[in-house]
Amino acid sequence: MDLDNDLFELDSAEVGKRYEGWQGAIADFFKFDEYRATFRTEILAGLTTFMTMAYILVVNPLILSNAIFLQTPKDLFSELVFSTAVSAAIGTLVMALIAKYPFAMAPGMGMNAFFAFSVVIGLKIDWRLALGAVLVEGIIFIILTVTDIRRHLITAVPDCIKTGTTAGIGLFLAYIGLSGKLEDGGAALIVANEVTKTAFGSFRHPATLLAAFGIVMTVFFMTRRIRGALLWGILGTAILGWVFGIAKPPTSIIALPVFPTHIFGQAITGLSGLNSSNFIDFLAVMLVFLFVDVFDTIGTLAGVGKQAGYINERGELPRANSALMADAVGTVAGGILGVSTVTTFVESAAGVSEGGRTGLTAAVVSALFLVALLFAPIFAAIPAFATAPALVVIGVLMMTSISNIRWDDFTESLPAFMTIFFIPFGFSIAAGLSIGLILFVAMKVFRGRVNEVSLVTWILAIIFIARFIFVTLRFG
Repeated sequence: MDLDNDLFELDSAEVGKRYEGWQGAIADFFKFDEYRATFRTEILAGLTTFMTMAYILVVNPLILSNAIFLQTPKDLFSELVFSTAVSAAIGTLVMALIAKYPFAMAPGMGMNAFFAFSVVIGLKIDWRLALGAVLVEGIIFIILTVTDIRRHLITAVPDCIKTGTTAGIGLFLAYIGLSGKLEDGGAALIVANEVTKTAFGSFRHPATLLAAFGIVMTVFFMTRRIRGALLWGILGTAILGWVFGIAKPPTSIIALPVFPTHIFGQAITGLSGLNSSNFIDFLAVMLVFLFVDVFDTIGTLAGVGKQAGYINERGELPRANSALMADAVGTVAGGILGVSTVTTFVESAAGVSEGGRTGLTAAVVSALFLVALLFAPIFAAIPAFATAPALVVIGVLMMTSISNIRWDDFTESLPAFMTIFFIPFGFSIAAGLSIGLILFVAMKVFRGRVNEVSLVTWILAIIFIARFIFVTLRFG
């Protein structure tokens, strides 16, 4: 989907409107004229993006606190909620004001699980040292951005892989939405099966039935071109879940935030304990954090950026360094505040699908993360099955990009297909991007079309192969 897609027609009375006063200053700053943006659309897009990723305020603290608790028997959940929200707000605000893209950031799913279960529990690395690895990784990330290396990495990703990444992210989002476990408040429309690996869920479960109804309701809103269709789909499904007792309603409306006294600045403490006995483990963990953060972000920016129409004819993302810097700053802030790697969220596609075009969308998301500190009980009560309809619809919109893949050219269709395949089923944007790019180089070599592979693409392929070898040997 690009910015001219008429699926979400803008209010003709608003487009091109000249704003005055403080509204005019904001409109000029975010270039409303260039992107045909309106305040109504941008705010709705920000609300939608936030609603689709608000789960991180609950899930991230649960994952991290369970692991840290084993080494430090304290109830850190409330503190981790604060750190999660503030680190997300900082990174997203930098994205809004510097890069001016409608992309939101927060501690990434997958990396928080790696931090908790592989590093802290599996390798028994002190959680403070693990936070130190996050902090160092973020600093290196900043250096790579300042030296302009990361911007060239985005350009080096071939168009077929960018397109495959967009479609793969769409499938990934739909898969996340449909495969959530019932015990976690998920839709369970896709469930694990010992024989077939996965299978269709059962409508005997009220949450599954309501998630399916939510999809129908959201699709109805979409086909009727109701503004804020995804947001109303989320809210409508959540409210029905509360009314029928399928999900627990909010226990309160307001709760005072808890400053992360026990985890703030512990990354510095962890680094002070670095010595010869733990340096190798520290280095291995830091490199994994760095690799996944770099290429998850590149994959997300390339995929969602292509969906939004930001990628130019040369395959470049304008203001790429600013967007990458936001990611790096968010990660450094997260390390200091006591959470795992902060990254650009694929759920940003929700706001883009609602018509979000400028940094004002991201600014709204940033503000909502801070507001959520006071209204955390409400956001925490939104069940995962309520976000499933929005994620499915976003998946459909992002899959439209596959028509741009040259399916008649096997050297491009195979890498694109494998990228699409491994992002959802490997549960990693970085994995899909890595495999797709390696295959792209291999296929061009096999067909004697080496001249179509740039030097930077060759370097990336070698790095990806080395990364697979390193992770296999170190983590199994």
